[in-house]
Amino acid sequence: MINMKFQYLILYFILFASPKMLFAQYEFSGYVDKQNWSGDIYLSLIEDYRQLSGIYPEQIIQKVTSDSLGYFSFSGDNLPSENCMYRIHMENCSEHEKKAVHFNGFCSDSKEILFIANNNDTLTLPFSFDKEMFCKIISNNQKSNAFIKVDSIIGEMRFAFASYRSETNRKINTKKWFSTLQRYARDQGEPLTELYIYAFLSDKANNLHAYYLDDLKHNLYYDQLLERLEEKYSNNTYTTQYKAELASDKFLISSGKTAPKNYWLWLVLILLISSVTLNIFQFVKSRRKNNVYPSFGKNLTQQEQKVLDFILEDKTNKEIAASMFVSISTIKTHINNLYKKLDVRSREEVKSLYINK
Repeated sequence: MINMKFQYLILYFILFASPKMLFAQYEFSGYVDKQNWSGDIYLSLIEDYRQLSGIYPEQIIQKVTSDSLGYFSFSGDNLPSENCMYRIHMENCSEHEKKAVHFNGFCSDSKEILFIANNNDTLTLPFSFDKEMFCKIISNNQKSNAFIKVDSIIGEMRFAFASYRSETNRKINTKKWFSTLQRYARDQGEPLTELYIYAFLSDKANNLHAYYLDDLKHNLYYDQLLERLEEKYSNNTYTTQYKAELASDKFLISSGKTAPKNYWLWLVLILLISSVTLNIFQFVKSRRKNNVYPSFGKNLTQQEQKVLDFILEDKTNKEIAASMFVSISTIKTHINNLYKKLDVRSREEVKSLYINK
């Protein structure tokens, strides 16, 4: 009896259970406007969050065409089991135009939508109004439409910036919207949503990049985001990329701001010490020259003072004459006059007088 019930239970499970309960499988479907869009539809897995928007062939994992009503569907079981960033896009470019038009991933005649999903998700992209496509997401994954909500906040931010283009308005709004975006993303409990916002705020081509670097100096949010990524996506390329970029930007603000200041401070300090030392040396040397003979020095001529200096340096008459560009006999005359004024008879007495003083 028990075996019979068990067999019925298995049969019921096979016949009526959802295929997603039996197999891990995704399905992303939707509609496109056939009157205005006639090309292929692509599904891309975004592993580099710096390439969120654009046409990158290396990211494409599946291509389909829509039916006569514009319906399309991607399905399979080959996606990562954890949440990742995805893009569905289509373009009106011909195969001949693609190479020239898609330079650096840019295509002016394309339509795309970004979302979060994993291998177990069912996701549909219905028309919104007037057959607008890729504007709305219905999914069993609550995180799937997070990027659309973020884009809505960014749209409000851009409007606030455009209202008044003054510098004061820019500073006030920048601080406000940085805080608003970071708080919203953190409250979602999904680090990939935070990473999506970080990619926008830290973009070097963005006018907000300078404020991002300034915010990075004192805001612990960025380190906390790294902790959340490492906790939930420890082996993911997103975490590795973010960690490397964060370290690079921290090095940039430290070497670009603090290090040069320290460098110039030390340079100025060294020059100051050298200048003071040189001035002290010159002052002492001058005092030694001028105050050695307080009772006689005032009577020496400029030439006799020079000869005295050379004698104290143990220079010979020949060396003194060469240094002063005069004859040896002239030097001897200066020395005799020097002896009389100092009341000495030899070089040794001159040196002794100097040392005693």
